[in-house]
Amino acid sequence: MDFNALAELLFPEITKTPQDYEKIYPPRGGDGKVTRFAPSPTGFLHIGGLFAALISKRVAMESGGTFYLRIEDTDKKREIDDGVSEIIKGLEAFGVTPDEGVLGFEKESGNYGPYVQSRRREIYQTYAKELVRKGLAYPCFCGADYMESIKAQQEKEKVRTGYYGKWTRCRDLSLEEVKENIASGKSYVLRLRSPGSEENRISFIDGIKGKIEMPENDMDIVVLKSDGIPTYHFAHAVDDHLMGTTDVIRGDEWISSAPIHLQLFELLGFEAPKYSHISPIMKEDGGGKRKLSKRKDPEAAVTFYHEQGYPTNAVTEYLLTLANSNYEEWRRDNPALPNEDFPFSLDKMSVSGALFDLDKFNDVAKNDVTRYSADEIYDFATSWAEQYNIPLYKKLTDNPSYAKAIFAIERGGEKPRKDIAKWSDIEEYSAYFYDFNPTYENMPEIGKENIYALLTEYKKIYSPADENEAWFAKLKELALSMGYAKNPKEYKKNPDSYKGAVSDFATALRVAVTDRRNTPDLCAIMQVLGEKEALSRIDKAIEWSKK
Repeated sequence: MDFNALAELLFPEITKTPQDYEKIYPPRGGDGKVTRFAPSPTGFLHIGGLFAALISKRVAMESGGTFYLRIEDTDKKREIDDGVSEIIKGLEAFGVTPDEGVLGFEKESGNYGPYVQSRRREIYQTYAKELVRKGLAYPCFCGADYMESIKAQQEKEKVRTGYYGKWTRCRDLSLEEVKENIASGKSYVLRLRSPGSEENRISFIDGIKGKIEMPENDMDIVVLKSDGIPTYHFAHAVDDHLMGTTDVIRGDEWISSAPIHLQLFELLGFEAPKYSHISPIMKEDGGGKRKLSKRKDPEAAVTFYHEQGYPTNAVTEYLLTLANSNYEEWRRDNPALPNEDFPFSLDKMSVSGALFDLDKFNDVAKNDVTRYSADEIYDFATSWAEQYNIPLYKKLTDNPSYAKAIFAIERGGEKPRKDIAKWSDIEEYSAYFYDFNPTYENMPEIGKENIYALLTEYKKIYSPADENEAWFAKLKELALSMGYAKNPKEYKKNPDSYKGAVSDFATALRVAVTDRRNTPDLCAIMQVLGEKEALSRIDKAIEWSKK
């Protein structure tokens, strides 16, 4: 076979050589690691994808390197309109901003583009032509019918399915046969002429899982499809080389493809990047564990976190707890530091896969919210509500100072309350400040006549100027003078001697003002409501207690 003639026959329009592209895209230089996130523009950014992108970003950041975004759009059947924008918005919302690559619609930055694979067709064909010239690739005219027939036969013989060994019908076609097939209009793909044997073993050091050994690839895989578009395997090898990728961090479903990829790098004459395979994020289900599913689990899509109003930083915080086992300890020791200061390491990643626990995530989110000021919460909440909850948006923006005063209650201090995990919680959290329609179902069971007496007497001593300590002291003194025990323990010990406990009085007042038993500091709530509104609510409860 005259491989040079075959190469010119298949790629007459390709005039550049791989050496030309090596000059266009020289090695990056420096010691920093170069990582990438390379999704398909399907419009759905999975939390697992965000997880991989975050880790890739941190690996590059820790080494002073570069993290770039490449769009792998060679599978046009799965692509959706504006899918790229959805990916970019999803990454930026959670602080995983690329240093270079695709940054927006028709917008790129960096010296190694185009960063969209569909714009790199000539580059792939140049390297494919070189493989043909070296006798490492050949045209295959086997259609779908033949592929189905050999698959059926292989299954019958109980051997591996695929195009290899004795099944490679087009591997040794002569140049004349190739010319005849092309002249007759037969469609073809370009296949790799694999020099591998399944009897041989390869090994590589995975950045997370350690040493992995596998059979060598002996499949003559497709490198260019019939339309001249490359397969993922071939495109990623060419791109990772030319873009200077040093570390590829991806899901462990790609481990089975590692022999193909390492073989491609070798045959193309490239140095392979270091592979680190992430175990999938799991979820408990029916006593077992399974992968997070975009069909079954709303939290699998990053849009879920936007729609619910989770602070973007809280999502990052939680993903870091899944990524590195020592993150929670670091956060406890460094509550005020930004998570970018955390010394991230692949060595601390789970080999078996992290478990996504929505309850734990909510706890992380609540802790995150405690670090925000009232003004910050107001800004975040109104920004979210403007998109997802217009009635709440109107309430908050109608009187910003009132809303900020609500958010300032028990904010700061050593033990701030943790009522808010996400901005969608604010509607319920703040409801009684705006719309007060009490049912009094939460009133303590001390009798309406006692509630009437307590609230009536309390009105006489109430002063909106009282701070918490003085406010509670007056309340306690009044309760004791009216025959209430100083604590529930004392009341339970001698129930016939008291009408109830001081806590019952406090609960009656809390329900009168908020219709809830569990709220932030009641003194602060009454101050935010103002004297007129607080007394109006107490009067309403007094009227209820008369009936």
